[in-house]
Amino acid sequence: MKRTVLVLGAGGYVGRKLMDALSRCEDMQPIACLRRQSSAMGHASVCFDATDPVELEKHISGIDVVVNCIGSDPTVMKHSAQALLQAARSNGPLIVHFSSMAVYGSACGLLDENAPLRGDIGAYANAKVEIERLMASYPRRIILRPGCIYGPGSPAWSSRIARLLKARRLGDLGAAGDGIANLVHVDDVAAAVIAGIRRPECAGQVFNLAMKNPPTWNDYFISFAKALGAVPVRRIGEKRLKAEGKVFAPALKILEILAGKLPVSLDLPPFMSPGLLSLFRQDITLVSEKAERELGLVWKDLEIGLRDSALFEEEKK
Repeated sequence: MKRTVLVLGAGGYVGRKLMDALSRCEDMQPIACLRRQSSAMGHASVCFDATDPVELEKHISGIDVVVNCIGSDPTVMKHSAQALLQAARSNGPLIVHFSSMAVYGSACGLLDENAPLRGDIGAYANAKVEIERLMASYPRRIILRPGCIYGPGSPAWSSRIARLLKARRLGDLGAAGDGIANLVHVDDVAAAVIAGIRRPECAGQVFNLAMKNPPTWNDYFISFAKALGAVPVRRIGEKRLKAEGKVFAPALKILEILAGKLPVSLDLPPFMSPGLLSLFRQDITLVSEKAERELGLVWKDLEIGLRDSALFEEEKK
């Protein structure tokens, strides 16, 4: 018998990839939840506001699993999580909730799922911590804490990085890029969701998701640049990075806000926020042995993941 799986946030990158993966499973019947109808989805879908508990309760009636991929504005994330929990208590579905490595905040070293939650690096991280604490009250839930989700078309960790590398704004950052890149391929993230759904014993558990033996950010940038053909790789000095974080990032953020009010879309260059530049330095390694052991995950080889990501960037020109 097929499990019905409602994916909240199905219009986002992870949500779309997850819908594709679920649709290939003979024992799954995925349904996309969207704020507005989209002909590009290509899957069964429903449209409603996921922050409305009445609407949520109506749509999750009879649903076996709800996957919460909503990862936008911190306020939206919190309100949708509260609505989901309120609706779920009447219906009892399994909830697979996407948290983030951001819950560990500025911590360093090897971190497994028992590490303290800090969320001290901004509103997004703090919201993720708050939501996890809310989710803890619901027994039929699985919490996933992915690292940096990369793969073909990943807006944050593949496409943005590719544009910066091609523009020679990223490269070898020296000591500023010696932090650990806790990468996880989007296919592995989808595999974690599917495995969790199929294994009832995983209810109530938390899983880190990040590849084993992750590279430093410098190694990631250099390897990805080679895959993209953006060589030779430029050495980016400290002075340039300060300008990126303190001058370019604020200016581009203002332009992004203004562009959002225009009737046409503008292709603005990506920016590197101070928080992102701090991450490139952070010596934090997610320990994901639990996901390997209990979800049966085998991480995609980084070279293959980078090749596929580079090919996607080339084909979309």
